[in-house]
Amino acid sequence: MRTILTALAALALSACASAPAPSPQGTFFANLSTLCGNTYAGRVVTTDAADASFASQPLVMHVRDCSATEIRVPFNVGDNRSRTWVITRTGEGMRLKHDHRHEDGSEDVLTQYGGDTANSGSATRQEFPADEHSKQLFRANNIPVSVDNVWAVEVHPGATFAYELRRPNRHFRVEFDLTRPVPAPPASWGAN
Repeated sequence: MRTILTALAALALSACASAPAPSPQGTFFANLSTLCGNTYAGRVVTTDAADASFASQPLVMHVRDCSATEIRVPFNVGDNRSRTWVITRTGEGMRLKHDHRHEDGSEDVLTQYGGDTANSGSATRQEFPADEHSKQLFRANNIPVSVDNVWAVEVHPGATFAYELRRPNRHFRVEFDLTRPVPAPPASWGAN
């Protein structure tokens, strides 16, 4: 009997030891998922003059429409509810897309741009270099400077959520205080 118990204990310990650690992207997505249903106020923390119009308005994000593979985060700038960040788990990593809509719900000409992760990132930060679709969209709309865009999203549980854009000679970053949820804003333009 003692031999059987020892064998069962060894088997149980080996099962625990061989359980794979969660991937950085899995942990990141799980941390983002915990924000579902909540709304947070933010502020621009970079000082680029190009961001003055954003910095002077209330910034609010609402984490909603969450599933096991996709989270939609409407981002309101003042009364403008045209922007939604869409973060998706893919077979190879994660994807960030920007869904821009007009007030009537139709897509803006500059929409569905973004990119896929190029590496596993970390449990708190994922980076998304512009994909080929986005580069073609930017060139077609005479904004070739954006082909070098790299977006990043950070989730520091219980502290901050950050959205960031970087490219040569450009850095935009907005941070949201996760310690103080705010009332939900009206639905985004074109939201179901």
